[in-house]
Amino acid sequence: MKVLLVSPQFPDTFWSFTYALSFIGKKSAFPPLGLLTVAALLPAAWSRRLVDVNVETLTDTDLLWADMVFVGGMAVQRQSAKEIVARCRAAKVPVVAGGPLFTAEPEQFAEVDHLVLDEAELTLPQFLADLENGTPERIYRSSGFCNLHDTPVPAWDLIKTKRYASLNIQFSRGCPFNCEFCNVTTLFGHRSRIKTPQQVITELDCIYATGWRGSIFFVDDNFIGNKNYLKTDLLPALIAWRRDKKGCVFFTEASINLADDPELLHLMVLAGFDSVFIGIESPDEVSLTECHKIQNKNRDLLACVQHIHRSGLQVMGGFIVGFDCDLPSIFQRQIDFIQKSGIVIAMVGMLQAPPGTRLFDRLQRESRIIDTFSGDNVDGTTNIVPRMGLDLLIEGYRSIMHEIYSPKNYYRRVQTLLRELKAPVINQPLNMQRILSLFRSLFRLGFLGKERFHYWRLLLWTVSCRPRLVPTAITLSIYGYHYRKICELYIHGAG
Repeated sequence: MKVLLVSPQFPDTFWSFTYALSFIGKKSAFPPLGLLTVAALLPAAWSRRLVDVNVETLTDTDLLWADMVFVGGMAVQRQSAKEIVARCRAAKVPVVAGGPLFTAEPEQFAEVDHLVLDEAELTLPQFLADLENGTPERIYRSSGFCNLHDTPVPAWDLIKTKRYASLNIQFSRGCPFNCEFCNVTTLFGHRSRIKTPQQVITELDCIYATGWRGSIFFVDDNFIGNKNYLKTDLLPALIAWRRDKKGCVFFTEASINLADDPELLHLMVLAGFDSVFIGIESPDEVSLTECHKIQNKNRDLLACVQHIHRSGLQVMGGFIVGFDCDLPSIFQRQIDFIQKSGIVIAMVGMLQAPPGTRLFDRLQRESRIIDTFSGDNVDGTTNIVPRMGLDLLIEGYRSIMHEIYSPKNYYRRVQTLLRELKAPVINQPLNMQRILSLFRSLFRLGFLGKERFHYWRLLLWTVSCRPRLVPTAITLSIYGYHYRKICELYIHGAG
């Protein structure tokens, strides 16, 4: 059996880093970890190829080679996924599809031959057994969640890692919290299921053996879902692993209660983590109550962010406007919070309701679902009827994005962060890629860019006051260029 695994294209989004990749000579931010894991679950005797259309073209020759095509992706990849499925049908190649996009809305893909949904560790073996017996069904679902001890090492040999800005790894699935707008618990449950430290180390060894020395994203929905296990098992194993290693800085996602645990913060920094994405959502306690973001309530969020920064972890923040209880004042409150916090990478989106969430079910009962869930938090759209009115929400949202990503406010926020951020314990080794990114930023941002005054002011201040953080200043300056391009594409140009 010859199997072609195809990863659909991501549109230009906040997290695609499309406009930043050219500075570092990369083609995509992350490889398709889900498909690489699926590939490792396939029979060893099968021939496998993987085409990630984010870094290469899917050709007719690829489709002619394949006996079967596996497609996986997320909601934001919907359009590309549909185009790939259509090409497969035209080429008369059977299609097997899975992943969050297909699991959440299988009814939208009647043209797919086989839908292998939920977690592949459970449903893919059933499909493969039926296929071998000549009796494959169209839809495969599971009633529970898998044991991650059974998850294989992703098939890293199927891709060229140098095409990507960062590689990825998964330690756990699931989240103990129950935010109304989030579909993580629908897909992966409330209990944090974990791999063993040896599994993680084996995966890291495979990545390191490819020659990779760059950043690695722990894609866990909440990395600190099991704090005790992290502190006693995984983080000590990571600290020991990197004793004879160079580079490989980590980043991940976590909840704000990370700020409550100094020991955990210290261990994460020693293990090589330098940044963490946290869903802040709103500075308004009533909005946090509405969306059941209980872990963010009754705390000084600004102080929490500052505490994490001072530990050596940069906070990347998620923010939402459009909750039912949001007042028109929320837009300025969000701007003020983001600026004061020094959260440079601030993903602000209008509230959307992903299928399968309690929010979707509630608003559907209220006849307030009006469109397909885009899966893109910052494209300036929503699939709901907001209580405050759509026009007011859009206008307020655009005002936030205009303010926080204007060069003046963006670079001011970078400086706020660099004043607080503890210098990293682990540094990525200097290589030609990083040298070229420096010169490209000096030329594109320092001489050609509209932000050149702010760029040079930040750079000179950092060299003078926080010299060890110059690489961080350069990186964030490049990210700022990307975010402004995204704002021009979705926000300013949409008016």
